[in-house]
Amino acid sequence: MKKHNFSAGPCILPEVVMKQAAKAVVELDGSGLSLIEISHRSKAFVAIMEKARALALELLGLEGKGYSALFLQGGASSQFLNVAYNLLEKRAGYVNTGTWSLKAIKEARLFGEVVEIASSQEDNFNYIPKGYTIPEDLDYLHLTSNNTIFGTQIKNFPETDIPLVCDMSSDIFSRQLDFSKFDLIYAGAQKNMGPAGTTLIVVKDAILGKVSRKIPSMLDYQTHIGKDSMFNTPPVFAVYTSMLTLQWLKDLGGIAAIEEINEKKAKLIYSEIDLNPVFSGFAKKEDRSFMNATFNITDDTLKEVFDEMCKEAGINGINGHRSVGGYRASMYNALPLESVGVLVDIMSELERKG
Repeated sequence: MKKHNFSAGPCILPEVVMKQAAKAVVELDGSGLSLIEISHRSKAFVAIMEKARALALELLGLEGKGYSALFLQGGASSQFLNVAYNLLEKRAGYVNTGTWSLKAIKEARLFGEVVEIASSQEDNFNYIPKGYTIPEDLDYLHLTSNNTIFGTQIKNFPETDIPLVCDMSSDIFSRQLDFSKFDLIYAGAQKNMGPAGTTLIVVKDAILGKVSRKIPSMLDYQTHIGKDSMFNTPPVFAVYTSMLTLQWLKDLGGIAAIEEINEKKAKLIYSEIDLNPVFSGFAKKEDRSFMNATFNITDDTLKEVFDEMCKEAGINGINGHRSVGGYRASMYNALPLESVGVLVDIMSELERKG
């Protein structure tokens, strides 16, 4: 039986994508060769890379607007370093909303002054800071749009003339935004796009090449743009699978269509959390993530029963992160609404048993 996969990452992927990717590992499009043994310089793979990059810009509404899309090796954690290497000359601002923000701040401090514009750390990151003032002399402002560990998500992004950088690893392609407000977006593939091993970077070309330091070739965004994201051997399987996922999303109706489904999933589970006295939500209601619902059980004597019920129903990956405890239901794009329904039914049944 295929399990209901609520894992925070690596993510659930659409069934059609999994089947097509698995088939390509054996043989790519009747070529007589596996996807993972063809040359990355072959016409077949160059076409895959070009399509993946084009689909990313198309879905984000950034085609022809002076942006480049790159699929690079490593996860978003590599971009904590790369962003600062490429953009930080003197001062950068960071809004601290959790573990990943803290790690990004740590790396940026190697290259210049970092101003922590706002933070929710005093309440264990259960909300998104608001109403903060953005200094005018920043090289860029860095945000994390969604926080997998704490289950919070930015609903309204600040209006500013400062270049806006955003780590969208866990909610990229999940909701409609004016993506042209951002000067650089990065996202590890393993949440909403594909397997671990590649990271999508979407960057406005005009913001690059302004720092005085020399940047190593592998860390220089301009190097990768100049080589069409093929400066070195790319992670071919991760790029191919990401391309398939982006095509699946386009065929579904794009970001607008998946946002509607994601809203239904979020409404279903949060309604149960709020109405069921056995459970309590962790994140402030106005900042709740549509991707990662964090909640606790109010009666510890029922925990063992609930865990067993989830296991019997084939529910996987809902244990909360050690920083928060409790439970976390990650509802990425490919998770069916039906899976959320199964979890909610168990939560409701637990109330009746309790």
